Amino acid sequence: MRSWVVFLSAVILALGIARAGLKIGEGFEAGRESDRFVTVKGFSEREVTADVALWPLQFVVTSDDLSAAQAQLAANLDLARAFLTRQGLAAEEIELQGVRVTDARANSYQSTPATSRYVINQTLMVRSGKPDRILAASQALGELVKAGVVLTSGQDYGYAGPTYLYTRLNDVKPEMIAEATARAREAAEKFAADSGSRLGGIRRANQGVFQILPRDEAPGIQEGSQINKRVRVVTTVDYFLAD
Repeated sequence: MRSWVVFLSAVILALGIARAGLKIGEGFEAGRESDRFVTVKGFSEREVTADVALWPLQFVVTSDDLSAAQAQLAANLDLARAFLTRQGLAAEEIELQGVRVTDARANSYQSTPATSRYVINQTLMVRSGKPDRILAASQALGELVKAGVVLTSGQDYGYAGPTYLYTRLNDVKPEMIAEATARAREAAEKFAADSGSRLGGIRRANQGVFQILPRDEAPGIQEGSQINKRVRVVTTVDYFLAD
């Protein structure tokens, strides 16, 4: 009887060890499969047109008489407003910004005599939801110069031409993300087929950052200076691979 008890205990112990070994083997296999994945990228691009334009027009007048300088500045601003109106821009799209008056005689660091005592700078900021009109106006700016209006590329804004903005990124985001993700999956399926594997679920995904780029890229070309742009996003996805 005792021998049967010992035999039965040994059988139960052996079955327990075998079952534990099976579970451990399954765990190793699952761990091995979880380590098998492929990282792929998918991209999407759209050509878009700016929907907002900013254009700082910076005026400068000089004179030895402050009143004369102020009168000349006022006349130049009137000429500029009339010019912009002819270009189809509304009065509410034109904003007069801060004025700066410099007295050359008050500058103790002036090493040479100034040609004019007073220098007045003022900026007329044009902001419009019709960038095409801003573009046309900037190309016709010679009219103001011919009329004797002096413009300067200023210290405050740097670039003197219009800046074109694209503000409707949310309108294209969903479709572009879907397209980039689909292209990433196509690349993963091709890799799985070539490696004799089966594509599994997503291990990890990174949507990526949307970039607004100039349509025509060249050295020195800034995105803001072009009315036509490219929106680009690159999505990175990890897919599990199975046998």
